[in-house]
Amino acid sequence: MSHSHLPTSGTRRQLLRVLAVTAGVWSLSAPISAPSAWAQTGAAAKAPALLRIGYQKAAVNLVILKQQGVLEKRFPQTKVSWHEFPAGPQLLEALAVGSLEFGLTGDSPPVFAQAAAKDLVYAGAEPSKPESSAILVLKDSPIRMLSELKGRKIALQKGSSAHYLLVRAVEKAGLQWSDIQPIYLSPADARAAFERKSVDAWAIWDPFYAATELAIQPRVLTTGQGLSGNNSFYLASRPFASQHPDAIGALFQELTRADQFAQARRPEAIKLISDFSGLDAGVVSLFLQRRPPSPVGLLKPDMVADQQRVADAFARLALIPKPVKVADIVWQTTTAPRTQAAAK
Repeated sequence: MSHSHLPTSGTRRQLLRVLAVTAGVWSLSAPISAPSAWAQTGAAAKAPALLRIGYQKAAVNLVILKQQGVLEKRFPQTKVSWHEFPAGPQLLEALAVGSLEFGLTGDSPPVFAQAAAKDLVYAGAEPSKPESSAILVLKDSPIRMLSELKGRKIALQKGSSAHYLLVRAVEKAGLQWSDIQPIYLSPADARAAFERKSVDAWAIWDPFYAATELAIQPRVLTTGQGLSGNNSFYLASRPFASQHPDAIGALFQELTRADQFAQARRPEAIKLISDFSGLDAGVVSLFLQRRPPSPVGLLKPDMVADQQRVADAFARLALIPKPVKVADIVWQTTTAPRTQAAAK
């Protein structure tokens, strides 16, 4: 790296402040690399003029912040807006085309986005939630084991966390991907197909999993336990991450406070989420029960390694057009030098 890539002393102090915030809210690990790997603009300390956030119904921390109006108070000079998506792939498409600055998805959508050369970065993460996704069959289904998925139609959202769960389940069963018939449907369409028996199984995540579980009592063929960490990642546009590291540090802090609220004041959290989403309180209660404490912080090295396994699995099956190196788009590693090099 040339000396032109080194941050100024003021920028170093600013980045150390950001890292101190994230260390305080999630002390499980240090950042992947030293702050000196980053070179930020002089405007980084300024509040963003615009903060458009993408979220899904199961994005507990974000939903609580939205319902409580926390970010609007934290960023009084910023126009904060909220945009709901049915699944991660749609959210990241909006992020990549400049319609969002920040959002939350599961493990697979960022891999597909990176493989498609979308310009975004992994900004942060929550701990894994393997029990929050499952492969379901109807209670009268003859399918009892994963190996019996051979030749079957299985509904899933393409490029979602459920996609990786199914890939791993097929591997565990000793089957080839070509042994099953993936039927790519949005969660709402997949549930309709599942209930009318147009498909034999459904790979899905909460809260759709919890809602279906309470409504029709399907059998759980497997959860993500032992198959997929079902990690949740906060993604940011590259310009936003480069120009507003302080804002991302503040977001981590408020998201972690929201998680603490969800853990300590569960009945109030259930009501907030239910009022927002229209989901029955029983559904919200169920999916919160299998959601572990979820503070937000920088990606840990083992998370990057786990995410690389996700990417490698999709590349091995040619489900993405080319292999990707996850670390290339993890915030605070190679992103800023790449951006500066491209500007030359």
